[in-house]
Amino acid sequence: MTSLGSWKKPPFLQPGDTIVGISPSGPIKDVTAIEKAQEIMRSQGYNLELGKHWNDQYGYLAGTDEQRRDDLLEAFKNPNYKAIIAVRGGYGAARLLEEKDWKTIFTNYPKWLIGFSDITSLLWKRAKVKISSIHGPVLTTLGQEPDWSLKRLFNYLKGDPLPPLQGQGWGNGQGEGRLLPANLTVATNILGTPLQPPLNDVILALEDVGEAPYKLDRMLTQWRLLGAFSGVKGIALGRFSGSNGPANSWTVEEVLRDRLGDLGIPIVSELPFGHDGVNAILPVGMTVKLDGDRGSLTFIP
Repeated sequence: MTSLGSWKKPPFLQPGDTIVGISPSGPIKDVTAIEKAQEIMRSQGYNLELGKHWNDQYGYLAGTDEQRRDDLLEAFKNPNYKAIIAVRGGYGAARLLEEKDWKTIFTNYPKWLIGFSDITSLLWKRAKVKISSIHGPVLTTLGQEPDWSLKRLFNYLKGDPLPPLQGQGWGNGQGEGRLLPANLTVATNILGTPLQPPLNDVILALEDVGEAPYKLDRMLTQWRLLGAFSGVKGIALGRFSGSNGPANSWTVEEVLRDRLGDLGIPIVSELPFGHDGVNAILPVGMTVKLDGDRGSLTFIP
């Protein structure tokens, strides 16, 4: 395990390695998407195995907390598994972190963890102990990624550098810090809990899905009231899909500019990550530079 300053980076993958898919959140809806993901993994030279309870259902969860927690523990502790990818998001990952000494588990079994949306809870818990993860596609969305996004993921898993991403700059110069990606709703729900990593000197990367503009306003206002943006060096905004309001509503962009535009830090919007479209990977904990004038997000090895 190499170091990212005081951060730890799990070992990169080798041809023939096995990646395990687990369901820490909601139940799967489309098994054919898993078959497509298996084809993609094989084409890249990796084996894909699935956790014991990957296709279970317990209400709106993919199995009981005990079943999902057991799969998560097995994924980290089994030496045959070199990386872990979530089957899908949904809801429920944070429930798994109420018990166990996860700091020791994550530290003793450093492996790449890949996912987004509800998987934010796991990404942030690992970030709190300064272990890098990958904010990126889950198994059910892997087959929807364009070739350049898949290449970006698998090249990075081999240890290759990441090219920059381009969006729409809002000004305020440049900021540099550790990248901390998140689903806005999930991150808001764990602010102030033991799952929240420090927010000082980070570049936040935020996305969401299906949240009306007033709900985005409410969440961002909570961040403001908590002073959570005070140490943030910049904000990278991805896709906020399916976030339509009534006829008299502000648009998503109007809400984001109203709640973030006065922070005096670099902000770049329209970056290619999030739900319902390309989801370019974002390594958690990597040092990045956000250029609010040029609209770029650059990854510093």
